[in-house]
Amino acid sequence: MSDLFWLTDAQMARLEPYFPKSHGKPRVDDRRVLSGIIFINRNGLRWRDAPAEYGPHKTLYNRWKRWSDKGIFAQMMAGLAADHGEEKTVMIDATYLKA
Repeated sequence: MSDLFWLTDAQMARLEPYFPKSHGKPRVDDRRVLSGIIFINRNGLRWRDAPAEYGPHKTLYNRWKRWSDKGIFAQMMAGLAADHGEEKTVMIDATYLKA
């Protein structure tokens, strides 16, 4: 599947400061798991429908659930938004048509 989403090295470098410290057993590859979580959310898929390249769907869900409950993703979003640079206005226009 060529349309998979993978975080770049630069994107991972910006996210890594927000990762919780690993205690005990090392975590599964962060890039693979986070890329899978983003892919699922961007495409509106069920966890069970995650492509095998991202690893087991249960791993993706468990990381998403644990980090969501701990507020890790909220910290990432707040930190990235605070480091946004210059103010911009973004206009979004969408049209909904029934087929």
